[in-house]
Amino acid sequence: MDLSAEASAPATAHAIDTDLLDLIQNEFPLVARPYAAFAEKLGVDEELVIARIAALREAGQIRQISAIFDTRRLGYRSMLAAATIAGDQDAIDRAAAIFSAHPGVTHNYLRDHELNVWFTLAVPPDSKIGLEATIDLLGELANVEVMRHMPSKRFFKIGVDLDVKGDRSPDAKKVVKAPQVQAPAAESLTDRDKDAIRALQIDLPAVARPFLELAEQYGFDEAELLKRGHAFLTTGQMRRFAAVLAHRKAGFVYNGMGVWKVPVERLDEIGQIMAGFRGVSHCYERPTYPGWPYNIFSMTHGREKADCENVLEAIAKEIGVTKDDYIVLYSTKEYKKTRVSYFTPEMYAWEDVHAPLLSPS
Repeated sequence: MDLSAEASAPATAHAIDTDLLDLIQNEFPLVARPYAAFAEKLGVDEELVIARIAALREAGQIRQISAIFDTRRLGYRSMLAAATIAGDQDAIDRAAAIFSAHPGVTHNYLRDHELNVWFTLAVPPDSKIGLEATIDLLGELANVEVMRHMPSKRFFKIGVDLDVKGDRSPDAKKVVKAPQVQAPAAESLTDRDKDAIRALQIDLPAVARPFLELAEQYGFDEAELLKRGHAFLTTGQMRRFAAVLAHRKAGFVYNGMGVWKVPVERLDEIGQIMAGFRGVSHCYERPTYPGWPYNIFSMTHGREKADCENVLEAIAKEIGVTKDDYIVLYSTKEYKKTRVSYFTPEMYAWEDVHAPLLSPS
C-alpha cells in the first residue's frame, strides 16, 4: 500500500471542500451542468465535485442549494421580532417551538439578552392575518412577556459570505451587485412565474444536470427554467442562487448580531460602510424603543468570538464610534434556520387553523 498517497487523500479532499464551500455560498452558476463549471474552475473532474457536494451534505455542512429570492419583490412581507420569554430553559424552548412551527418563520435563535428569542417571519401578499397581527398572535400563543416588532426601515445588505478559508482580513470589502433592471410589480407575477419560483427554491440535487428534474416536475424544459432564473436575477427578484451553509457544522459557531446607536443624520452613510464589509452578512436600519436605542443592526459569523469582535472593531474604527455605541448579541441556541418557501400551501393551512384565535379588535 502506498501510505503517502493514502495520507494525502484526506488533505486533498479537505482542500477541495474548502474551495467548494467558499465558491457555492457566493455564486452558483445557473447552467445545465453547474458542477462541471465548478470542476473546471477548480481543475478537477465533475464527478469529484458531485461526490464532494454529496459528502458535504451528508456531513451537514451544506444546508441547502437553491434560489434566494427578494421577499419584497415577490410581494411578501417579512419582519424580525424579538421576544422576552420568562421561565427556565424548558419554558423558553416550548415558546420558541411555537414560533418555529409557523411555516413563515425562517430563523429562530436564543440570544444572550433580556430579549432572548429572536425570529424572522414572512407572510404572502394575500395573508389572511397579516404580518404584524401574526407576530402578535404568536406572542399570545407563546405567552411572552414582551414582543418587539423590528421591521427593516432601510435595507443595506443581505448575503452571507463566510470566511471558509480563514485567510480574510476583518476589514475586507466586497461590492454588492445592484439589479440590472427595475423589478416588475409583484402583482404582475404570472402562474408560470410562480411555478418557476417553486422549482428554483427546491434544494438542488447533487447530480450532473440538477435543474432537469426540477424543470420537468413543474412543467418546464431545462432551458426555459434556467432562462427564467436568469431573468429573476436581472430584476433582483432573485438575489442570487447559492448554498446556505450550516454555520455551526462548517465551524462557524459564533453568530454575533451587532446593534449600533448612531446619529440619525449618518444612518445612510454608516449603513453603506457596514454593508461593504465582507464579514457583515446582513445590515439594516431598524426602529428604536424606550430602553433600546440601537438603530442599525449588522450580523457577523465566526469560528471564534474574536472573529466577530474583530470585524465589529474594524467597523467602529472606520465609522468613528466607540464600544459604548454598540453591543453584540450572540446566539446560544439555533431553533430554526431555513429559507422562505414561496407560494406553498402550508402557510394558508396554518392561517386557516389560527385565524379564529385572533383577539377581537
